[in-house]
Amino acid sequence: MAQTQIESPRWTAQEFERLVFSGNPKVAVFDCDGTLWGGDAGFGFMDWSLRKGLVSRSTSDMVNTRYRSYLAGDVSERDMCGEMVQMYAGLRDEELRAAAARYVNKYVKPRVFAEMAALVAALIQAGVELWAVSSTNKWVIAEGVRDLGIPEERILAAEVRVVSGLITTEILDVPTDEGKAAALARIGLTCPDAVFGNSVHDLAMLQMARNAFPVNPSPALLEAAAKNGWGYFLPEAAVAGEAAVGGEAPSGKPGAGYHPK
Repeated sequence: MAQTQIESPRWTAQEFERLVFSGNPKVAVFDCDGTLWGGDAGFGFMDWSLRKGLVSRSTSDMVNTRYRSYLAGDVSERDMCGEMVQMYAGLRDEELRAAAARYVNKYVKPRVFAEMAALVAALIQAGVELWAVSSTNKWVIAEGVRDLGIPEERILAAEVRVVSGLITTEILDVPTDEGKAAALARIGLTCPDAVFGNSVHDLAMLQMARNAFPVNPSPALLEAAAKNGWGYFLPEAAVAGEAAVGGEAPSGKPGAGYHPK
């Protein structure tokens, strides 16, 4: 006898907001790429910065080679995201901040989901403490969430040490998969009131939440949501099934359709 497939209920925007606030959250945690905005800003910024010549040709060739290995499954998500920050070693931190601002203004801000921006604003208005957690580099995430009202000191993202204004290769953190939950635990958030994420790489921190809210879920997260008894929300501007993580997007590439020129 064939097993009945369990499907997750899809929330309307009104149901989604009601469910979020019915939990009376004091702390809320957001993934960024694919959750607050469409596409993969980490991959997009890497691609854009290579095209703009921010790094040497040899570094560009090395990163492209490693990225192809990542897509083939030979390099882990954590290693690739770390290398996508280390590639800027030797440049000035202020230079990367300025580059990230240019990139985000042109390619990320137009892709912010209107419903998520409204929810973030409502949570801030209600006095909820907000955190952003991402495996994308902190330069891009800081710029991406700045106008949403999440301060840089409440961002946990891929980051390397900066010494005397210069970027080094020393990795401080690459929050992905269980690393996202670990990063939250290190700051004392072992059971956040509300967690929002879009991919299977957010699963660990969704499972540690008092209330989990899959947003624009990838196929793998949608399957996990059904197993965990979660519903999900799909913003109007989101492409159904789009994932901001390698191996889950329809084309087999992270952030399908997100290749700024």
